[in-house]
Amino acid sequence: MLRFTKMNGAGNDFVLVDNRSGKLVLTREQIVRLCDRHRGIGADGVLILEQPVNGADFRMRYYNADGGEAEMCGNGARCFARFATRTAGSREKISFETPAGVIGAELLGEIVRLEMSAPRDLQLGLELKIEDQTVKADYVDSGVPHLVVPVPKIDQVNVQSLGEKLRFHPRFAPRGANANFSEKRGPRQIAIRTYERGVEAETLACGTGVVASAILFAARENVSGPIEVLVRGGDTLEVDFSRSDDAFSDVTLTGPADFVFDGTIEL
Repeated sequence: MLRFTKMNGAGNDFVLVDNRSGKLVLTREQIVRLCDRHRGIGADGVLILEQPVNGADFRMRYYNADGGEAEMCGNGARCFARFATRTAGSREKISFETPAGVIGAELLGEIVRLEMSAPRDLQLGLELKIEDQTVKADYVDSGVPHLVVPVPKIDQVNVQSLGEKLRFHPRFAPRGANANFSEKRGPRQIAIRTYERGVEAETLACGTGVVASAILFAARENVSGPIEVLVRGGDTLEVDFSRSDDAFSDVTLTGPADFVFDGTIEL
């Protein structure tokens, strides 16, 4: 039997498991089953708490719903921070290792502020051929690769269809890229929708997508932070940063991380 905790960050939901003993080894098929919303627990991904290897407090491993391991997940990292402190002892600040670098987290009650890795490879004004149309998009790696398409009305976008085509665009092979659609709502406010690779569908929120969308919005509009980002699940997250021209650093992501329930499941 596997003990787990179900959590969500702005509607992006996860299964969290304590593997500090190092004894648990989940197969890709088992991760897919855990995330299955009909035959399993149901989640966008699985987060594993492990012992650190490079000096941080913990190590976070994140697996998408398709069973593949990803570099980072912003909403998942906030949930991970609260789960780790509840499981290993309450602290206000922790650090944890990810393939995208060491992430710092500050717990503010049910809200978590993450110190994100510096975004890389920012590219504005890409023109991507999608069948008989050309889509104008921006790109940045905010821990994982993200495309952001500015649109006048996100409610009028077919996120599943266009998002899938952008996610698998040959320009970004073999990794692929998450596809975000961003609508300006104010001088420092946007609303976004995200098609997530690994989930292969629109999710209610994507933390690294929130960061990518905010960074690219700031670059396009030439504004400073913080940027408020409204996600599909209805929550508003905040992204702040330091900026020198198109170089961004000291990036933070602030938003909710909620416990849903604890349970056991037979693998």
